[in-house]
Amino acid sequence: MTVAEVLADARDRMGKAVEAVKEDFGSVRTGRANPALFQKVMVEYYGSPTPLGQLASMNNPEARTLIVTPYDKTALKEIEKALVNVPNLSATVGNDGEMVRLTLPELTEDRRKEFVKIVRGKAEEGRVSVRNIRRRSKDELDALKGEVGDDEVARGEKELEA
Repeated sequence: MTVAEVLADARDRMGKAVEAVKEDFGSVRTGRANPALFQKVMVEYYGSPTPLGQLASMNNPEARTLIVTPYDKTALKEIEKALVNVPNLSATVGNDGEMVRLTLPELTEDRRKEFVKIVRGKAEEGRVSVRNIRRRSKDELDALKGEVGDDEVARGEKELEA
């Protein structure tokens, strides 16, 4: 393995770690009804768990309201049941025979503080992940010292820290 390969691998893994943290941030509820929060809710559909995003279209006509329109109307009851069972949601779920309407309550100050703690925790997990990737890559660069010159390894470490 060369210094360039170690650096490219580190860049790739760090990019994936950052993307994972961004995806985690997207799953934290704000005051708005965000369809991304519900894309991965699993719905029992013909005996197998299926992500809600594959069974229905979602849009939010108002800030705290989400309309879920299933592609197959026979899945309406199962979608409603899955949304009712989403943990920590405390939303009002209603079924009118055509679509499911989900209304989120206003966030309380305590709940906002709780979400801030969750976001800080997710950010810290991301930082730790990037640090671990950097440390592993530095160890890989140190292992290359015998194969390539010390100057090249030092440049690689400097680039890794940048």
